[in-house]
Amino acid sequence: MLVKPTMGTSSEASRGTLKIILLCLLAAAANFMLSTLCLYVIKIPLYLDTVFSAAICFGAGLVPGLITVIMTHSLFGIRDGGFTPFIICSIAEVFIIWRLKPKESEAKGTPALVSLMGSLLLLFIITCISVSILGGLVDFFYHGIFSVDKFYFSPEDTVKISLIRSGIPVLAMNILSRIPVNVVDRFIVIFGGYFLARGCSVVFRHREG
Repeated sequence: MLVKPTMGTSSEASRGTLKIILLCLLAAAANFMLSTLCLYVIKIPLYLDTVFSAAICFGAGLVPGLITVIMTHSLFGIRDGGFTPFIICSIAEVFIIWRLKPKESEAKGTPALVSLMGSLLLLFIITCISVSILGGLVDFFYHGIFSVDKFYFSPEDTVKISLIRSGIPVLAMNILSRIPVNVVDRFIVIFGGYFLARGCSVVFRHREG
């Protein structure tokens, strides 16, 4: 875990809370910079704005993960001029990670590694499908039903161009177009977030020792 609750004095509890808030703030800033770097600087068509939210959720729990998501989208709101309902996808992802994240095992060696990788793979598949469906629904209602103009070219739009010619329904197109993108970026988010949390945990234990 990144931060372990303590049963000490109120000052210790305050320091623990302050550490959590600082971690969430740093993670949100890292999410913002990574997403901006990928989409606008390097122009890699991936959504990597929840890598550090996942790491915080893996390491510190649900509430810090949700705080990180809100902080991250607040930064996006400042940059883009307001919130969008796509924050729902990030919130759902954190809930899924919190509910299905691998439990610490007493087993060692190859069996433990196989079990860990299996748990992360299952989490990745569920997250990929869930975020694709939610993102498609939000896109369908936000940009379709409510006719909110879209002023940018998103990663899944490249896939939509080929799907339009097939004549499939718009909602199905919105969902299916996200799957190829999410297969890559959710893999990075889940596996990268988990091992980032584990790495930070080692650093904190070393400092406390």
